[in-house]
Amino acid sequence: MKILRKFYIIILTISITVFTSCELEGGESLNGASTTSISDDLSRGELPQAISGVLSDMRGRLNTQIDVLSIFGREYYYFTSSDPRFEGDVVTGNLDNNTFYTTGPWGSRYAAVKDINLTLIGLENTTSDFSVEEISATRGVLNTLKAHELLVVANNQFANGIRTDVADPDNLGPFVTYTEALNTINDLLVSAAIDLAAGGSSFPFALSSGYAGFDSPDGFLQFNKGLNARVEAYRGNYANVLTLLNGSFLDLSGDMNTGVYHTFSLSGADLANPLFIALNQEANVRVSHSSFVEDALTDDTRVNKVVLRDSPREASGLVGTYDVWIYQSNVDNIPIMRNEELILLYAEANIVINPGEAEAGINVVRNIAGLGDYDGLTTSDALEDEILFQRRYSLFGEGHRWIDVRRFDRISELPNDRAGDTVPESVPVPANENQ
Repeated sequence: MKILRKFYIIILTISITVFTSCELEGGESLNGASTTSISDDLSRGELPQAISGVLSDMRGRLNTQIDVLSIFGREYYYFTSSDPRFEGDVVTGNLDNNTFYTTGPWGSRYAAVKDINLTLIGLENTTSDFSVEEISATRGVLNTLKAHELLVVANNQFANGIRTDVADPDNLGPFVTYTEALNTINDLLVSAAIDLAAGGSSFPFALSSGYAGFDSPDGFLQFNKGLNARVEAYRGNYANVLTLLNGSFLDLSGDMNTGVYHTFSLSGADLANPLFIALNQEANVRVSHSSFVEDALTDDTRVNKVVLRDSPREASGLVGTYDVWIYQSNVDNIPIMRNEELILLYAEANIVINPGEAEAGINVVRNIAGLGDYDGLTTSDALEDEILFQRRYSLFGEGHRWIDVRRFDRISELPNDRAGDTVPESVPVPANENQ
């Protein structure tokens, strides 16, 4: 947090200006509101801009975040002429606590949390004519998004811990353990769910198009429940996972891609999708780990997330023959949570509770991917193997695999292609946090 303090006065204003330039409609001011006016007395006119600022900052350094997680998970390698540390530090696991892949995601996630905290303070201090329901709904959205950002940081830092209490930049709370962080995040989501349930029928602001279908208190509550199901799976509370999924947007017969997304555009000062790279590039390229294609089952359509290159790309002894092709334009959305993940969480939660339902969930995902039904053992170990395998292909490049293998104590199963390469369990805390 200390690395961000000097930016706090201006960062929300910048984010508001960037995001409103393409996401807000209806003639809202694009000049942005000051952080002081927002926190002192949030007006009805400032609220949509503040929400847009939060959504914009949630996209900050998203490429670095996902690249690092995907490299750790040995899903793909990122070769770039501008910075060899992606194939050096990140692949070897010899991580620097004072460089971009450490400080960038940390700083961006906490910048979004700061935006949220300022808006929450402004909501408490408002003298505008918000109804009780509008205040409740807004608080529910903000705390759900705050929980998401804290979860991302916690998953990065793992055993190194994070700060969850950062409302006062001059009096930061202590570092807490991963378990304590997940407890706090769960409590935040539970509180947000109560607020959303009491939030009436509509929001006093617009969300981006990435929240289509979730842009009401009832709809957003389904996202909240899905996110909390993810947290409870990380905590091993599988009965709670199933209860939460029942109130989420889980649909066993629905579109795998239904969900909540970060959006991008080429309009004005907005951002393009930072994970898009055209095929067969040389200077900057994301290439899948060879095992992604080698380990795939015959006829699995999810292999189309990579495309065979015209010629292999090599860097520092690492070789890639397939380009990552998840995003096929620079305005494609990037998922925050999709129905496919929820189905796999449903299957995971049922491994012990109801193995038959675990198998049913697995088969939904397999069948959509062009595969036949699962015909293996239904022991807990076998179902765990199968679910992790399906998560690997369904959620490829979305930042899950490293977290998955770590939570099941399987990091040692990830491949290392060079002598000296290792997969770390956590990202170091930035040097100037002075724990």
